[in-house]
Amino acid sequence: MITLTPRAAKQVRVMHAELNAPEKRLRVLVESGGCSGFQYGMSFDEPKADDAHFQSEGVDLVIDPASLAYMTGSAIDFDDGLHGKGFEIKNPNAQSTCGCGKSFS
Repeated sequence: MITLTPRAAKQVRVMHAELNAPEKRLRVLVESGGCSGFQYGMSFDEPKADDAHFQSEGVDLVIDPASLAYMTGSAIDFDDGLHGKGFEIKNPNAQSTCGCGKSFS
């Protein structure tokens, strides 16, 4: 399961409303790249047949099976403070992360 903090959910709802595409869901994914080997990604996308579906804080999320294997148990937060980084993923499966917080191994 993947969860959103209340701050992250609020930001996703704002972004989704601006998109004006109710059929699309928040897609969370892992792809090759970044300075640590893998990097996180998020976009609004239509669900695919093999996606896992979650709901957290009233937000519908989808994730492909390969990404889910890397991200089970992760929490997504949003930091918009003075030194805010935007979305931050806390992944208990990551053995190491880089300083930017966007990639892991």
